[in-house]
Amino acid sequence: MFKLFRPFFNSRCIRTVCERCVRRHATQVTSEESTHFGFETVTKQEKAHKVTDVFSKVAQKYDLMNDVMSVGIHRLWKDRLIDTLDPMPGTRLLDVAGGTGDIAFRFVQRVKMKEGANPTSSVVVCDINKQMLNVGKQRAEKLGFNTLEMMEWVEGDAQNLPFANNTFDAYTIAFGIRNVVDIQKALDESHRVLKPGGMFLCLEFSKVQNSLLERWVKANANATIDDTCIFRLYDWYSFEVIPVMGEVIASDWKSYQYLVESIRQFPDQQEFKSMIASSGYTLVDVDNLLNGVAAIHSAFKR
Repeated sequence: MFKLFRPFFNSRCIRTVCERCVRRHATQVTSEESTHFGFETVTKQEKAHKVTDVFSKVAQKYDLMNDVMSVGIHRLWKDRLIDTLDPMPGTRLLDVAGGTGDIAFRFVQRVKMKEGANPTSSVVVCDINKQMLNVGKQRAEKLGFNTLEMMEWVEGDAQNLPFANNTFDAYTIAFGIRNVVDIQKALDESHRVLKPGGMFLCLEFSKVQNSLLERWVKANANATIDDTCIFRLYDWYSFEVIPVMGEVIASDWKSYQYLVESIRQFPDQQEFKSMIASSGYTLVDVDNLLNGVAAIHSAFKR
């Protein structure tokens, strides 16, 4: 099978993409005032402005692009997140960076199944971007959720949440935490607003673990660099195909280029697990999805 596709893997195009990906990974943060915006090194203030600009541009097509880029798999991952949460009656959930409502709507549907027509649970959707919140409100209206008293929409920053200490029973953030300027500060804030015993859940793209391709290469001592270039297919799809999809579907190449780059810059499972623990959480766990393409990190406040 690999011999069949070898001419493609040996092509100059794929090798060029491989080399480009390696060079991109070489970018380093140079000072305490610097951070990453994708593979760029920028000031923290610049990143905040740039991220706001990205999500203002992609808001209307955000959910469609998620479907196209993941072939709909992100929906299954979000269902898995709600399965892990398994909300009990009376749960008060804070969903951060959830402007378009994907997690909140799943939570509402699950709660209504458990609690019936008059649920005691509730969800607050908090997002720093007005455009994303507007999309969520429009979706809620179409789904008939806009009249529910159990849903609230709040504009707010994950790093400085506009809520009192010990307010929520659960905190979720899906594909959002990698976009904040200071991830550790956002984790600290999540811990602050949770009640003792409250549950933290983060769904985010991560690092592939023990892939079949890695095992194949280890089992083939004579594998050449051209054979192993198959590893770069994921990078090729990410860096060359997804931005093109962004241009075709959303007329926005650069924003989707950033989203891909931000995934590569995000800490791996073990590093992020340590960051969560550093915020004061206990029982920190990782559930790898699709061999680690994404992961659900869960933890509890003492």
